Amino acid sequence: MTDAGLRATPIDTSKPHSARMYDYFLGGKDNYPVDAEAAEQVVSLFPAVRDMARTNRRFMHRASRLLAERGVRQFLDIGTGIPTEPNLHQIVQAIAPDARVVYADNDPIVLRHAEALLHSTREGRTAYVHGDVREPGRILAAARETLDFAEPIALSLVALLHLVTDEDQPGRIVGELLEPLAPGSCLTLSHATGDFDPETWERVVEVYRKGGTPAQVRSRDEFAGFFTGLEWVDPGVVLAAEWHPELGERHGGEEIPLYVGVGHKR
Repeated sequence: MTDAGLRATPIDTSKPHSARMYDYFLGGKDNYPVDAEAAEQVVSLFPAVRDMARTNRRFMHRASRLLAERGVRQFLDIGTGIPTEPNLHQIVQAIAPDARVVYADNDPIVLRHAEALLHSTREGRTAYVHGDVREPGRILAAARETLDFAEPIALSLVALLHLVTDEDQPGRIVGELLEPLAPGSCLTLSHATGDFDPETWERVVEVYRKGGTPAQVRSRDEFAGFFTGLEWVDPGVVLAAEWHPELGERHGGEEIPLYVGVGHKR
């Protein structure tokens, strides 16, 4: 079953958008010259950014698969990005065909491609919400139309919180998103860090900010703080390539400054 409350929204091609820049890093075609220009500025500062995007994507696949294998049947993915197969619902519904997935993003181009996110299994369901994580109440209200909040939900904020500055209180946002979720629910996060090369990441952040996108990298301790009150899924906070690497997958990833973690709500 599929559904979504979709409506036409103008796409602003006068300034770059983080979702379209991410699409560019992944080699996608759903971006504009302004996005490519900003993305190439980032590449010039941090050439491994394309590997970083792919590493982040693989982490999302592994984390979602592990949670589905452990019995989670509902997923709320905020900051979805432009559809890139396999999408989260394809990963989890391959394990649990009855899984329900709600996607949310604030980029109108993601809205335009939302149909690609809605090809659910017959037993399951997918939905798309056009919304901003800075308004968690609105996303939660829309998600309730598809998800049962009396049962565990896996909340995914992958590569999203480094686009939320302290001014917008990301800790409060995470808390508000987690508060109504049932015990047994999970939080999956990934986040860029400047711990290993602060000067480069100050310059990368400036590229995003000049383009009109808020951005802020964080330390390991700051990242771990988003999981306050949750129980870690082993191995806790690590670099993305070190989190449950699959057989044959390149391990190490020390050059990819991306912290990841998954936590359970008690």
